[in-house]
Amino acid sequence: MAQTELGPDAEVLSPERGGRPHVSLVVPVYNEQATITEVYRRSAEALAADGRAYEIIFVDDGSKDGTWAALEAIHRDDPTVRAVRFKRNFGQHPAMHAGIVRARGEVVVTMDADLQNSPADILALVRAVDTGHDVASGRRREREDGLRRRLPSKLVNRMLRSFTGSDISDFGCAFNAYRRDVLLPMAGSIGKQKFTKALVLSTGASVVEVDIDHQAREGRSRYTWPGLIRVALHVIAGFWPQPIQWAGMAIGVTASFLASVAGIWGIVAWIVRNDFPGQLFLAALVLAILGIQGLIFALVGEYLGRLQRDVEGRPLYTVASDLDRRREPDAD
Repeated sequence: MAQTELGPDAEVLSPERGGRPHVSLVVPVYNEQATITEVYRRSAEALAADGRAYEIIFVDDGSKDGTWAALEAIHRDDPTVRAVRFKRNFGQHPAMHAGIVRARGEVVVTMDADLQNSPADILALVRAVDTGHDVASGRRREREDGLRRRLPSKLVNRMLRSFTGSDISDFGCAFNAYRRDVLLPMAGSIGKQKFTKALVLSTGASVVEVDIDHQAREGRSRYTWPGLIRVALHVIAGFWPQPIQWAGMAIGVTASFLASVAGIWGIVAWIVRNDFPGQLFLAALVLAILGIQGLIFALVGEYLGRLQRDVEGRPLYTVASDLDRRREPDAD
């Protein structure tokens, strides 16, 4: 029977029979048939080198290729691998939530499956947490993304540094490690926010940055400009206290300034040249105000979407399959 977001059998960051591994690696995947086996091989190799117990949790976000079949085969051959399959595509952050709430490890590592980050860096993140930090934040070294990705990323990083009070340089990197204790209080919010790391750091968790390798993505990026703009709006709505009040002040000041400039310019032009270009300045003023109003409406839309989801009580995702050797009848 399909499970919903947190069904009766799910345990939020809770150990189950058989003991708790030291590390849980959570990997959301979507149409990664070409790379999933290599991701597993390299991740298992890195984790095994540490000599402590581990588990790998893959979350298939409704893939339409052979990703799930590959995960079933991996799960059959390796008892440390768990796999969850969504009924449809719900997005990377709900998929991350599904993996995190199932994690049993003392340290929870999150990683994308596109191999832009090297699984060989997993232990560097784990060891940073082992030394006493709550969060080990991956910092992409010599980032290989194009300019269209780096510029919005810089803007979002600057906003999140201001909103969270954490002076780290790469909030957008999904390759991070967390102490179990700092994730536990946030389990209900993870997945609703697009930036798990920023959410955790906003609670005052200690953090250290760890340099990690970064490779160019094979194939075309799934991120688009509209999607990146929506991420920026999500950051503002999620981390900026009272954004509507601040935005209202910005509208008032900006509109008043533009109106004053247009009025003074018009009066001077009328007196000096006896020729006031009224239509041009009126159009510029109207467009400026409309642009600001468009941003406000976008923010209001973000809030209304959140309110609708919370009021209706819709789950973040629905689960079609959940492969866990510890829950299967023939498990050792």
